[in-house]
Amino acid sequence: MNERDFEELTKTFRRKLAATPTKFHRYLYNQIQWDDSLIGLKGPKGCGKTTMLLQHIKETFKGANLDKVLYVSLDNLWFSNHDLQDVIEYHYLHGGTHLFIDEIHYVKKWQTMLKNFSDDYPNFHIVYTGSSMLQIDAAEGDLSRRQAMYEMRGLSFREYLEYEEIIKIPAIPLDNLLADHSSFAMDICEQIKPLDHFQNYLKHGYYPFYKNIHSSINQRLQSVVCRIIENDYAIIDDVSPSTIRKTKKLLMVLAERVPQLPKMTALYKELDTDRNQGLKMLHALERGGLLILLGDNTKSPNNLSRPDKIYINNPTLMNAISPFADAGTIRETFFINQLSQSHDVRYPNMGDFLVDRKHIFEVGGKGKTFDQIKDLPNSYLAVDDTEIGHNARIPLWMFGLLY
Repeated sequence: MNERDFEELTKTFRRKLAATPTKFHRYLYNQIQWDDSLIGLKGPKGCGKTTMLLQHIKETFKGANLDKVLYVSLDNLWFSNHDLQDVIEYHYLHGGTHLFIDEIHYVKKWQTMLKNFSDDYPNFHIVYTGSSMLQIDAAEGDLSRRQAMYEMRGLSFREYLEYEEIIKIPAIPLDNLLADHSSFAMDICEQIKPLDHFQNYLKHGYYPFYKNIHSSINQRLQSVVCRIIENDYAIIDDVSPSTIRKTKKLLMVLAERVPQLPKMTALYKELDTDRNQGLKMLHALERGGLLILLGDNTKSPNNLSRPDKIYINNPTLMNAISPFADAGTIRETFFINQLSQSHDVRYPNMGDFLVDRKHIFEVGGKGKTFDQIKDLPNSYLAVDDTEIGHNARIPLWMFGLLY
């Protein structure tokens, strides 16, 4: 590593930093303990991980302190003939104290590498991002006890309203929402008409990059899907080109049929694969932020089971790869996407969703009734096309205020 090579990295970093907006921050920004020596941040492509790192750098390191910081992205072609070890060595010896690494999964044995960095460079701080497919394995590198790990999702409806400079609303915990949703709704509806913005959010609002693209967001999302399957899945799980092709086909078949679970045996036959490989592909698509698998048991990474229902991860993605999805499917997709961020969501015997093992929800349009869940305790309706609800009848849009 020489000074000229390092300057090339620094110039790229400074250009990105100068172009980084700081007016809007994602929900995780103030939750991260940035002083920790090793921080991991994973999440699906396009959710804003890189922007959040650069915002923290821009707002924290001023003047000469900026020389102590370096940001690199490992999917940069520069790393095809340069080594990250040489970068951190040069940076550390020249007074560097912080390194921010994007796309860590592009390096083999990245956990062992980070452990060695942590051991070999005292008083040095590393923040890294990676695909949501990353699985933190204590057996490799023993990072589980060394790092603080965070996971980022796409924009909530609450964040979208702030991002669009429509209204700034504090997040509302689920228990508070269930207990007093009418009061919250009345306060908000005095200032805006939420239904005027809700459909726009469902169509394009989950991924923050929608503001920066000039071509079709659907085309951009289709490209993101291909990168997740062809790059992240291939690199992290070391799967064959044949498995990549089958996984892409599996996603497109499911996109036409969700949320009803297709006959899996017939589907595996159609994909020319077996049950075990089919379940691995299915759960890989979930880890990649492309599907949500709904079952009646707690998820276990070591016990891949057949889900009871399959959903595309979010309504924006659904519009991109399944444009003919009906309104009912989009409603359910929005609900499970927003709730599954921080709640245990399962498939119940009655109703659409069991949340935190105690709340039953049925999701539907404004004419939805309690007929299917009328005798169940702690049961609620999440109803669309409604500004203000009453009792256990809650407007669907309000479940986008949880984070």
